[in-house]
Amino acid sequence: MDKNSGRITWQSFQHPSHAFLQKMQLSENMKTGEKKALTSWKSPSDPAVGSFSVGIHPSNIPEIFVWGCSRPYWRSGPWNGQTLIGVPEMNYLNGFHIIDDQDGNVSVTFEHAYASILWYYVLSPQGTIMEMYSDDSMENWVITWQSHKTECDFYGKCGAFGICNTKNSPICSCLRGYEPRNIEEWSRGNWNGGCVRKRPLQCEMINGSMEEGKADGFIRLTTIKVPDFAEWSVALEDDCKEFCLKNCSCIAYVYYASIGCMSWSRNLIDIQKFSSNGADLYIRVPYSELDKSRDMKATVTVTVIIGVIFIAVCTHFSRRWIPKRRAKKKSKEMLLSDRGDVHLNVSDGKILGHNINLVDFWKLVTATNNFDEANKLGQGGFGSVYRGRLPEGQEIAVKRLSRASAQGLEEFMNEVVVISKLQHRNLVRLVGCCIEGDEKMLIYEYMPKKSLDALLFNRLRQETLDWKKRFSIIEGIGRGLLYLHRDSRLRIIHRDLKASNILLDEDLNPKISDFGMARIFGGNQDQANTIRVVGTYGYMSPEYAMQGRFSERSDVFSFGVLLLEIISGRRNTSFHHDEQSWCLLGYAWKLWNEHNIEALIDGSISEACFQEEILRCIHVGLLCVQEFVRDRPSISTVVSMLCSEIAHLPPPKQPAFTERQIARDTESSEHNQNNCSVDRASITTVQGR
Repeated sequence: MDKNSGRITWQSFQHPSHAFLQKMQLSENMKTGEKKALTSWKSPSDPAVGSFSVGIHPSNIPEIFVWGCSRPYWRSGPWNGQTLIGVPEMNYLNGFHIIDDQDGNVSVTFEHAYASILWYYVLSPQGTIMEMYSDDSMENWVITWQSHKTECDFYGKCGAFGICNTKNSPICSCLRGYEPRNIEEWSRGNWNGGCVRKRPLQCEMINGSMEEGKADGFIRLTTIKVPDFAEWSVALEDDCKEFCLKNCSCIAYVYYASIGCMSWSRNLIDIQKFSSNGADLYIRVPYSELDKSRDMKATVTVTVIIGVIFIAVCTHFSRRWIPKRRAKKKSKEMLLSDRGDVHLNVSDGKILGHNINLVDFWKLVTATNNFDEANKLGQGGFGSVYRGRLPEGQEIAVKRLSRASAQGLEEFMNEVVVISKLQHRNLVRLVGCCIEGDEKMLIYEYMPKKSLDALLFNRLRQETLDWKKRFSIIEGIGRGLLYLHRDSRLRIIHRDLKASNILLDEDLNPKISDFGMARIFGGNQDQANTIRVVGTYGYMSPEYAMQGRFSERSDVFSFGVLLLEIISGRRNTSFHHDEQSWCLLGYAWKLWNEHNIEALIDGSISEACFQEEILRCIHVGLLCVQEFVRDRPSISTVVSMLCSEIAHLPPPKQPAFTERQIARDTESSEHNQNNCSVDRASITTVQGR
């Protein structure tokens, strides 16, 4: 403030950073282009300008947007005078106001009804808006709402004419009357291409004439986040439909009482299905689709009648079947309880003390269609994995141990015992197991996207993994490993962390699997020795591969290799003589020393706005694969580094397995194969030195 005149020359509210406080204004002037928006920090500890911004988008119906690299990242939906209708769960006690001064300037501000409560919004370095509050003490801040809670919250998740619903699997589907633009890409979970209309509208026909009774109509979708690019008109509710129907370019409309008539003539994008609230969206479709809608009611009626008959038949047969089933179950329990090598205590179809269901062998035969090759998901040193569906409808993955597998009863029981005591969103869930005769099977929840290596190392499918998804996978694996090492009631060393043991659900959330090699550590135990080295070459730490010593830092080494594979899109063992490295670690170290580490980044993710974050992840990966245990960070430190909670990273030292040059390796190709095996099966017979 100028002391003489009292005129304000500068104030912080006119130059906001990442926080939106009470009485602050975010605005944009449509005439002058002047804009006042929030910008994210680079990281939680670095206040430099980050990749995301949030502000108001001025139009006939104002909306709040988050932009990432100048592209829409999140959208609030239209303002109805009191709420943002695309954010029904947000707290609107804050006295939100969006003001259009009729001079081209549109602004948003808020003021909480209770002055004693400290309330504000912050834009995170990852592009998420978070609503936070605290009492007068300002000791505890509570996050009450955030913009990105599910995959459907990302702008345009399902592409044009696609709709996102978190309760469905997969979450994306096409609107009625539309089909995927590229069915093959759609089936892989790459929904960016969106959908296209199956049949043209009647009004789009070349002759322009409409047959009587065959005119286009509308199908209603309820509780919807309306699409982007709405066009507003003054039409009343009764006129809104007619206004759209008479305009052939109009493909959808919404009438919202406090907004008016909204219509769309462009691609419908960023549509989301809510469980409540939202708006009723009317989609224009050809008459043939309306006909299907009428036929559906008749189909439902017939289905209900058939269902009643089916239940009656099932009730009749169950009276004969249940006594036989109980007799068979009792016989099975006696068999399992008497086996001296298994030591299982079984009751009511569960292994007591572990809460694991015992599943009947023939039930799994039926579920997998007699272990049909068409249902095989993969194969490894342990045996094969099959997709199946239980009678109650649950999809499962059945891991059937081969009789010739080196992983025997010890590894089988180890996995049952370990995983039954673990529960985390980034660990695969064990549904049950089966032990009958020579058969040993583990039943897991089905992961539709299969294993990480199936996507990461497949050039045709690799494009579905953009950097945001890859970083989310890296974070998820890190959180799962942190749970195993520190947060679970047991301290677990996995000992076989690799890309093929990371499974992906429908939303590409990673889940660590295969605990057959895992070891439980005591409370004060830091490391252990074994004369039986297990794991996969290329991922094993040097002290474990050569001396049989393992600890939490052994898993950290494997995580570092996996991190570098995710960033480069290449296997650790995919290198050739002409690249002057015999594994990924050597190649990464060579590029690091040449100050050319950007060359390691997979070309499909090398966007400029993400480069700093990617380079930071490479740095963390190199710290994880240090040769000596004492030089590697703990997994808790690694997670903090990835989230930028630790701002300054120490320089990495030379990783393990990088000293030997190609010229020396040619003298013994067998030795080279032992250290960089292309066999993805886990090794269980090598003796530690």
